Amino acid sequence: MENLQTVAKPEDGIDITGQLQVAVEAKDVETISIMLDGLPLSDALRELLNLSVADRDAVLSMIPPTLAAQLIEEAPQSTATELVERLSTMRAAEIIEEMDSDIQADMIGDLDHKDAEAILAAMDADDAADVRRLSEYEDGTAGGLMAAETFSFPETATVGAVLRGLASEDDDFERYRGQHPYIIDADGKPVGVVSLRGLLTSKRSAPLTSIMVEPLVVRADAPLDELQDLFDKFPFLGLPVVEADGRLVGALSRSAVDTAALERAQVEGLRLQGIVGDELRSMPLGIRSRRRLAWLSANIVLNIIAASVISAYEDTLTAVIAIAVFLPMVSDMSGCSGNQAVGVTMRELSLGLVRPRDAFRVWMKEASVGVVNGIALGILIGIVAWIWKGNPWLGMVIGLALALNTVLAVSIGGVVPLALKRIGQDPAVASGPLLTTITDMAGFFLVLSLASMMMPLLVG
Repeated sequence: MENLQTVAKPEDGIDITGQLQVAVEAKDVETISIMLDGLPLSDALRELLNLSVADRDAVLSMIPPTLAAQLIEEAPQSTATELVERLSTMRAAEIIEEMDSDIQADMIGDLDHKDAEAILAAMDADDAADVRRLSEYEDGTAGGLMAAETFSFPETATVGAVLRGLASEDDDFERYRGQHPYIIDADGKPVGVVSLRGLLTSKRSAPLTSIMVEPLVVRADAPLDELQDLFDKFPFLGLPVVEADGRLVGALSRSAVDTAALERAQVEGLRLQGIVGDELRSMPLGIRSRRRLAWLSANIVLNIIAASVISAYEDTLTAVIAIAVFLPMVSDMSGCSGNQAVGVTMRELSLGLVRPRDAFRVWMKEASVGVVNGIALGILIGIVAWIWKGNPWLGMVIGLALALNTVLAVSIGGVVPLALKRIGQDPAVASGPLLTTITDMAGFFLVLSLASMMMPLLVG
């Protein structure tokens, strides 16, 4: 086995997928475990997903629960849910019990209610109770992101008690992820926190209350934007989470907040590109196709609307055929400018830097950029049109249209996400189609209407 572990490395050019397939067919649990455990988690997950659905199920059923839990945690949310759903109830319970309580709650919350209840019934009673409690909190809040495990001690505890806990070989202490010890009163409310330095420099018989400082706590219903601001302001690795009555209910780590913010940004980025949900190419063809068609079908309608503007100016296009060459250039360049504005607004929304009420301020900022960039781009494309076709008036029409459309595009791109957010719509999904349609229609209209007004100069 040691020899196999040595050769089965991607950098050695070994066909790991083939070796893994052979091991799966032979039901060689030891070899499968060694191969997957010897790879970075991302590589191991890729190898797992390259297998057939039946073989994936077999692997997750055979390998140690800890390794299976790590692989499932590494997978995107929808894929992780699918992997767990296909396992037997007892096996799913074994794997989920190896996860931290916050991840357990997320996993159980994504499952069908019947499956979730069956798995909870098979789990340890205390773990199941923590999961049920955590699943009651909204996603994207401190309660939804926190872990139920807290490194807490009563007010009567001494420094020695904490140090003995730190030196314990109990695996539970590995789940505290850098928490400082919290001191709680008889009602379960955090009244203090002690630093590790304070513990190491104090007498073992000293009470914790003599070295504690007042803790900074966060409410369980605090939203993600507020949590990001808090961790940006303070250099803590974790914070205690309390209910409205002040009771300690969990601990929130900086890494959990960072991960949630990154996932939100990734989802919004995919939605802007028309990908809804966690799509992977290992998913069934029907699901992937259906998700994309929902976006593409809507775009057909929007493009028909934009094309109707062109049909209204057929005579102008017939008279000055060169205009047709520049129509897509004007709409595309304006659309690119608008997408830049959408991207900035979406990022500031995700970071909590802007709110719908800031729409006017955002518009002023974007309009100023649009004027500068519009003039620069308009002059550039106008000169190109003039030199190419030898008609300065054509250059003026194209350049002016692009300049005006750029101002419009960045204004829409900056403000529309905020307007959609205000009315409760998803700005990541709807901003792109609206921007594309409006900039296309406006660009076509500006070019063709200006050309119609200056027709004698263009055909003369």
